[in-house]
Amino acid sequence: MGNPGPRRTVVVLPERWSGVFPAAALPALRAADRVLADAGVPDEVVAATGAERADGWGDGAEVLLTTDPSRDDGDVVRADPPAGAALLDAAAVMDRLRSPGGCPWDAEQTHESLLQYLIEEAYELYEAIEDGDREAVREELGDVLLQVLFHARVAAEDPERPFTIDDVAGDLVAKLVGRHPHVFAGSERIDTAERQEHRWEELKRAEKQRESSVDGVPLGQPAVALAAKLTSRTARAHLPADLLPSGSGVGEQLFALAAQAKLAGVDPEAELRAAARRFADAVRSAERTAAADGADPHALDADAWKRYWPRERS
Repeated sequence: MGNPGPRRTVVVLPERWSGVFPAAALPALRAADRVLADAGVPDEVVAATGAERADGWGDGAEVLLTTDPSRDDGDVVRADPPAGAALLDAAAVMDRLRSPGGCPWDAEQTHESLLQYLIEEAYELYEAIEDGDREAVREELGDVLLQVLFHARVAAEDPERPFTIDDVAGDLVAKLVGRHPHVFAGSERIDTAERQEHRWEELKRAEKQRESSVDGVPLGQPAVALAAKLTSRTARAHLPADLLPSGSGVGEQLFALAAQAKLAGVDPEAELRAAARRFADAVRSAERTAAADGADPHALDADAWKRYWPRERS
C-alpha cells in the first residue's frame, strides 16, 4: 500500500465570520504546515488568521479557509454561525437607519412617538398566533423585534442616561439566569411548571423589593387582562375570593366575571377576544349573504339582519 497523501482540511466559514473557529478544526490547524484562504475569504479574516491566499493545495499538511459551502476537496469542517448571529445584522441595520445619511423618518422618532407601533405590532403578533398563521407569526415577531431594536437605539442616543441593545440583552440574560437557579446553578430542584411559576414570582419580588403583591402589574393593559392579572396575583397572596370587587355596577360585574374565569383556570381576555372575533365573522357573513341576495349590506334593518344572520353561531 502507498503512503497516504498530505492531510488536507477544508474549513467552511460563514460569510460573516465571528472570529471563532469550530473546535473540530483546531487539531488540523495545529498540525498544518500552512493555512490557506481562497478568494472568497475577506481580507480581515486572512489577516486575523495569518493565512496565505491560495486557490489550490500545496504539498504539505494544509488547512484551507473558504466561504464556499460546496467545497469538499478535503476533510470538511463547517463553522456554522451561532444561533442569533443574524441579530447582529438587525442591530447594524437599525444603527444605519438612525445615523446621519439614514432614514429621516426613523431619525425623528422618540420613545413616545413609537408607542403606538409597539402596541400595534404586539396585537398583530397576538392575532397571527390566534389564527395559527406561521408565516404571519414569523413576520410579526420580526416587527416586534424591530420595536426592541428601535427603542434601544433611541436610548443609546440619550446624552444623560444612555444604554444600548447589548445592555438590554445583558440584563435579560442576567434575569433569566438569576430566575432559573435550578437550571444554571443547580442549587435547587423544580420539577413542575406550577412550582417554577411560583418560584419566579418569589425571586422577582425579592429582586425588585416589592412591597405589595400587586406591585409591577402593568395598569395600562386591557381591562379584562388587568382584572385577571390582579386576581391571580392576589390569589397567590391568599386573598379571600370574597374580597374581590363585587356589586351591581357594570365595572364590578365585569371584574367578578373575569375573576371567576381566572380562578377557574380560564384566560378571560383570550375568551372575550375569541367571542368578539366570532361575532365579527358572523357580521361579515351576514353582510356577504345579503349582498349576494341583492340587498344593500349597509342598509339592513333588524328583520334583514336576523334573516341573513348565520344559523350556526356561538
